[in-house]
Amino acid sequence: MKNTLRFFAFLDMLSFILLSEQVFRILANIRNLPPEAPSAIRIILLLLIYPLLLLSAYYLFRIKKPGLIISYIQFPIRLLVWVFSFGFITSLSAYFSSPLVFDWLFRIAIVLEFFRLYFTIQIHRRYFRGLRRPD
Repeated sequence: MKNTLRFFAFLDMLSFILLSEQVFRILANIRNLPPEAPSAIRIILLLLIYPLLLLSAYYLFRIKKPGLIISYIQFPIRLLVWVFSFGFITSLSAYFSSPLVFDWLFRIAIVLEFFRLYFTIQIHRRYFRGLRRPD
């Protein structure tokens, strides 16, 4: 359990670092952002998830329950703004000439995100909610 949560903390920290350039670019050009509602919502969610990644990394590394709760909050946002824990694997497509490689790596990143949610739920049930008594 500890190693899994610390691995998730590492992934969140990696996502935070990889997202930094994009967030700083958005903040630097905040006045020139597109006014369309979907773009504005996506930008707001991206700016929201940025500090949440840092918080979840901190709490998951310390094996604290708030890290799991923040992970639950992040999950739908990650799907909407495409900030995946395993999103870094899509950068491997730069070494291949076929555009299909990116498509498959992107799909793998999404599947791995669902596996992360599954393991987070299992850890939460087992170690933070206590074992339920059989009825």
